[in-house]
Parts: sequence; C-alpha cells; structure tokens
Amino acid sequence: QVQLVESGGGLVQPGGSLRLSCLASGFAFSTYAMSWYRQSPGKEREAVAFISRYGRSPNYSDSVKGRFTISRDNTKNTVYLQMNSLKPEDTAVYYCKAGSDYWSKGTLVTVSS
Repeated sequence: QVQLVESGGGLVQPGGSLRLSCLASGFAFSTYAMSWYRQSPGKEREAVAFISRYGRSPNYSDSVKGRFTISRDNTKNTVYLQMNSLKPEDTAVYYCKAGSDYWSKGTLVTVSS
C-alpha cells in the first residue's frame, strides 16, 4: 500500500522556521523525483519545490526561492522541506508528491502572529 505521510506542520510566527518531512512507503522511493506543493484557501495548488531521484537539481518557485530548501534521504525514504523566513502568505496546506503518481494528504502550515 502506497503511503506518503507528512509531519512538521503547525503554527509559526512570521520570520520563523519549520521543517516538513514526508515519509514514503509502498513504492520504490529512490526511483521517483519528489515535489512539494501547497494550496491556500481560494487558490489553486501550486508547486513550490522539486528534487530529482538522486537529490540533484533542486528547483523552486519564485515565491520561495532563497527561503525554502528541499532535500531527500533515500536511505530513510523521506523528503524534507526546510522553510525559513516564513511569511503570512506561506500559510497553506502543504503536500508532497512522488513523480506524477502519488500524493500525500497534506499538512497545514499557518504563519501568524
């Protein structure tokens, strides 16, 4: 059974940091590129970060470039999203995605004072 389970979401003040983790099981994690997406109320889901199968060539949306870092540990079947200098507009449900096949259920990140 394929599962993508996130952890690390929550409430943080503007300027703060959070690290999201997404633990994969039920498929060959190391053969999949991984992505993080987010969706804010009333907006479409948007891609924020991508990393290749071997952890090379990360890329980011302009809205998070320089503040967010995607990484992965294929020995732990886990992809991470380190989020620094968080802004209220980063408030969203964050999802991880494996290739074009599998989605997580989402975790809420709220940036508010």
